[in-house]
This record gives sequence, C-alpha cells and structure tokens, in this order.
Amino acid sequence: MNGKRILITGGNSGIGLVAATELAKQGAEIVLACRPTEKTEAAISALNFYSTVPVINLEVDLASLDSVRNLAKRFLDSYQTLDVLVNNAGVFPPKQQITEDGFEMQFAVNHLSHFLLSNLLLDCLKSSSPSRVVTISSMLHKKGKVDSESFRGYENYNSSSAYNNSKLYNVLFALELAERTKGTGVTSNVLHPGAVATDIVRDMPWIIRKIIGLVFMSPEKGAQTTIKLASEPELEGVTGKYFDQLKLDECASLAHDQALRKSFWDKSAELVNLGHS
Repeated sequence: MNGKRILITGGNSGIGLVAATELAKQGAEIVLACRPTEKTEAAISALNFYSTVPVINLEVDLASLDSVRNLAKRFLDSYQTLDVLVNNAGVFPPKQQITEDGFEMQFAVNHLSHFLLSNLLLDCLKSSSPSRVVTISSMLHKKGKVDSESFRGYENYNSSSAYNNSKLYNVLFALELAERTKGTGVTSNVLHPGAVATDIVRDMPWIIRKIIGLVFMSPEKGAQTTIKLASEPELEGVTGKYFDQLKLDECASLAHDQALRKSFWDKSAELVNLGHS
C-alpha cells in the first residue's frame, strides 16, 4: 500500500481504527473523517506510531449533509488522488433521533452521508483508478427492507429495524455503485465484518455492552475483511461483491433487484440534492 491514500470514516475506534492501523503498517497514507474529539486525537497519535505519512483528521459530523459536503470539499482542496474510500462509520441509537436535515439518524449517518460522500469524491476516485470503495454493512441487512416512509422518522421507532434497513441500504448502494462505475477502474464492494464488539453500542445499557464484549469477536478480528477489500492485489477489478468475514457470500435477494436499486439510488440522490441519473 506504499503511496496509496485511504480516506476512512469513523476511523478513530473499533474496526475503523484497526483497519487504519494495519493499512498504515502496509505503507498507506491515512486520512480520517471523524468528529474532532479526544478519542480522535488519541487515534491519530496511535496511528502516527506506524504511519510514514502524518495522519490527519478532516473533521466531519456525518449527521449533517452540509458537514459531509464540507468534508468532500476540504479533501478535494487538499489532495489530487484517492485510492481507497472506506465507508466505515455507523450509529445505532436506542431512541429515535432526527438530524438537522430532518432525517432519521441511522438512515442519515449509516447510508445518506456515505452515499453523498462517495458521489462527491467519485471523480477523484475515477482519476486515481484503479481505486476502491469499501462499504461496511452487516449480515443483518438480510432482515432489512426499503421503507421510504421511515426516512424522516418512524411512527413506532425500533432501533434494530432501523439498523437492519440502513445496512440493506449500504448493500443496495454498494452494488449499484459497482454497476455505475463499470469500466472506470473504480470498484465497489460491501462486507459483513462479523459480530464485533465496537463503539457502535456505546448508547446501550452497560449490562448489554458487557455481554456484547464477552460474546462478540474483537475489532482486530472484525477488521480483517475491511483490510482485505482495501488492499489485496488479487481483488483489483473485483466489484459488486458481498463478503462475509473474508469469504465471498450471497447478499439479500432484494439487492439484486436492479429496478429497486436504481429507484433507491435516485431517491437518495434527490434527498441529498445530487439530482437524478
């Protein structure tokens, strides 16, 4: 990964930080996209121990579309190339939250922010090709559905249903992006990292966090698929695939519905003011 530049959302903890660390060890230049917190500062210090290029954080609040646009602008103002974009950040709030843009929080952060960011950086990815977009989903996407009525909030919010839906949206997005970037040298793949104990459960009651910590795998193990999709030479040119813990797997049949993928893409583009394709 020498000379390769990687932008990773939520790379200050959990799977994102482990992946960033391992890719830095391989020689990659790491650019984080996180909130400017003490946790982020600590992550940068830890990463700089391994990185040959100083790690920087382009601060972002993924719950704000304006902030995502600002992140993309600052990246493009600072850099000419992008080899790998890792759409890693995610939230799982137990109670319903609505963003400043009027969207349900999981829909906004887990899907819309990464949809917008990827599109804003797409020309840079194309001009840097061969390049890769790696999106973190979950096997729980197989329990999800496209529920347009809930984009701006649920009448009866259920955090698990909202999460499952947002992870399905990740898969729909990643596969449709692969279709739209065929022949450009940009690949788009999506993954389930395994059941991993990460910071996404930070809002859960402490007893649930404790149980998850005991039962789920470590971020070190969970990050392996992200690292593989971002760096393995033999995956150059592989696109539109779903990986489950390092292995190629079958995603939900819904994700193979091309009409659904296109209509969902167009709806997402409309919601973030990208315009229709």
